[in-house]
Amino acid sequence: MKITILGCGAIGKLWLAALSKQNLSVQGWLRVPQPFVSVHIENFNGQVFNQQLPANDEKHLAESKLLLVCLKAWQVSDALNNLVDKLSPHCPILLLHNGMGTLEEFLPLPNPILLGVTTHGAYRKNGIVYHKSQGITHIGSVTANANKLSELADILHCALPDVAWHNEIHAISWMKLTVNCVINPLTVMHDCKNGELQHHATHIQLLCDEIHRVMEHDGIHTTKQTLVDYVMNVIEQTSENYSSMLQDIRAQRHTEIDYITGFLLRRARIHGLPVTENTAVYHYIKRKEGEYERLSPYLPGSWQ
Repeated sequence: MKITILGCGAIGKLWLAALSKQNLSVQGWLRVPQPFVSVHIENFNGQVFNQQLPANDEKHLAESKLLLVCLKAWQVSDALNNLVDKLSPHCPILLLHNGMGTLEEFLPLPNPILLGVTTHGAYRKNGIVYHKSQGITHIGSVTANANKLSELADILHCALPDVAWHNEIHAISWMKLTVNCVINPLTVMHDCKNGELQHHATHIQLLCDEIHRVMEHDGIHTTKQTLVDYVMNVIEQTSENYSSMLQDIRAQRHTEIDYITGFLLRRARIHGLPVTENTAVYHYIKRKEGEYERLSPYLPGSWQ
């Protein structure tokens, strides 16, 4: 089975290593074409993984049975729109990124589309990926022609457990969005590891109250306390991690805030709901970005 990983950052390289260890025919796809990608991972199942893996082979891409997209949310639509002509129309596309709202930006695609969220913790420094914490990857279909592709979850689970299939991935995506709306911006505001957010329970409660109202209007039914408990559990489980948004801000990269809190604000506006606390958080992050971004944030950026 041939698989292509679009985007070879920390999570993309984690999947490249995991799938290659299963003797699957896997390659990376980089914005600047090159025949190989260097994959160096510390603490990969307690070991070091350090190999050169194939990249940017158009024949491999055309024959791929899965395109796993591990880009930042704001990079996805441009990258996919530029790649689709080289891809089989039958090849499933699995989107694995933070936030929501990228689906509305695609050109119409015949491909089966799946959505995934992951709680694996990984970051990249000086070309080396550090796998900080094991997690769970949830996937499910968002187009009718992907409804019967649950076997992909089994294939991915064998490579990088745990992977679970969900018939209602939209609800799972909202739960992950809640975590991202809280942990990502608050760790930037307090310049801290995830675990230190346990001292900011009141602010977390206020953010979750607003998110809960939007979710209810979007047809996702849960309780406010369930959201708060879920967020606090993730904070505890990832207490030693630095959020991806804090890493982006520190490295002066464009963040995914427009697809995280920004998506929430767009849904709130549609329903006519006030989300004062989340709006304040959103503008705080945009101001932080503005300290080093002077051009449009939607200019094509580098991705690996």
